[in-house]
Amino acid sequence: MTPELVIQLARRSFEATLMLAAPLLIFSLVVGLVISIFQAVTSINEATLSFVPKIVAVMVALVIFFPWMMSYMSDFTREIYGMIASMRH
Repeated sequence: MTPELVIQLARRSFEATLMLAAPLLIFSLVVGLVISIFQAVTSINEATLSFVPKIVAVMVALVIFFPWMMSYMSDFTREIYGMIASMRH
């Protein structure tokens, strides 16, 4: 296994992790921002108010993006399995 192959594998792994986590994190970020604005406007300073909507938003995002996430992960797994032949000592 060459150093270039290890770097390529690590880069692709980080890229896959970021791509798979991005939709869920973006949904959570947007909901958190909306709730923060709502709290600032209404002067409601309840710290636990944002937890349930964020959880619901992440679950909705997971339902929406799950087919794409599975397809992306399957393609990534096939790519990694394809690289096994070139990972000789």
